[in-house]
Order: sequence, then structure tokens, then C-alpha cells
Amino acid sequence: MTMSLTQQIVTIAMVVLGTMLTRFLPFVIFPPGKPTPKYVQYLGKVLPSAVLGLLVIYSLKDVSLLSGSHGVPEFIAIAAVSLLHFWRKNMLISIAGGTMVYMILVQLFF
Repeated sequence: MTMSLTQQIVTIAMVVLGTMLTRFLPFVIFPPGKPTPKYVQYLGKVLPSAVLGLLVIYSLKDVSLLSGSHGVPEFIAIAAVSLLHFWRKNMLISIAGGTMVYMILVQLFF
């Protein structure tokens, strides 16, 4: 099923509008001269750890400890993510490094 030209234009316009709204709205809600609200500062501190925890739980949801590789590559990758995060304190490096370790383990060893 293909989209008509009108549907394509409307879809692109909505994506552009959504992108612009999410980019510009914080500057409207939180102008430069005013202090950032305490709850926004709190969310900025706790959300990165919450996201990392959510990714760990999601990655382990289908792991069977009783069959296959018994979750060994997953737990090694989690250890790699933890070590990278404590070493570099960078979420992107932690997630990318853990993903690379996991993919190497699964493709070459397990």
C-alpha cells in the first residue's frame, strides 16, 4: 500500500511540526533569565539512571538461565556497561560499548 502525494506531504509536515515543537517548546517554557525549576533539575539527575535500568531489565526479559548460553553473554555485557559507565560517566559510550561486547560474544563465542 502506497501513500498518496497528499498523505506524504501531511506526514512530512506533521513530523516537521513535532520536531520543531519538541525543539522550541523548552525555550518557551523555561526562558533563559529564569532559574530552572527544581523538579526539572531532579529529573535531569535521575532519568539517565532510570533509562539505563530500564534497558537492563528489557535486555534480560527473555534470558533463560536454564537453557542455551545460560545468560552468560548478557551478564558479561552488563558488566561491560557497568565498568564503562563508572569509568567514563558517559551514557552513549556505556550503551554502545556494552552492545559491541554482547554482539561480539554472541557472534563469535556463543
